[in-house]
Amino acid sequence: MFNIVLVEPQIPQNTGNISRTCAVTGCSLHLVRPLGFAIDDKKMKRAGLDYWDKLDIHYYDSFEEVEKKHPCARFFLFSTHAERSYADVDFREGDFLVFGKETAGLGEALLARRKNDTVRIPMRSTLRSLNLSNSVAIVVYEGFRQNGFIGLE
Repeated sequence: MFNIVLVEPQIPQNTGNISRTCAVTGCSLHLVRPLGFAIDDKKMKRAGLDYWDKLDIHYYDSFEEVEKKHPCARFFLFSTHAERSYADVDFREGDFLVFGKETAGLGEALLARRKNDTVRIPMRSTLRSLNLSNSVAIVVYEGFRQNGFIGLE
């Protein structure tokens, strides 16, 4: 239904949890290198459990490569610095939901270049951020809710 893009993820357990969310919802997972772990990392595999054979996963060397391979796609970049809430977005099948690395997000240059595509998950302003895998789950299930949970039982 949706395409989840992780740009330079660093924590294997987060990527494992996100891969599990992708597998159970039918979302595709797109990983942008460099990764902060080996793809066969036991922590990541353990978090994804036995869902690896149900996962549609793609690898890229840069976010620009993702954009070039999907030139007609709608991209939503998630950042605590964005003004628009994810709740104000009408998600559609095939959308690319883009999340940055746990320690630094997506970076100022990319966020500035795609400012109109940035969205945030509202939270208290005195705290830094939500956990990456929780953020992905919140947005994925909002997208499914908006679309009548098509494809989910």
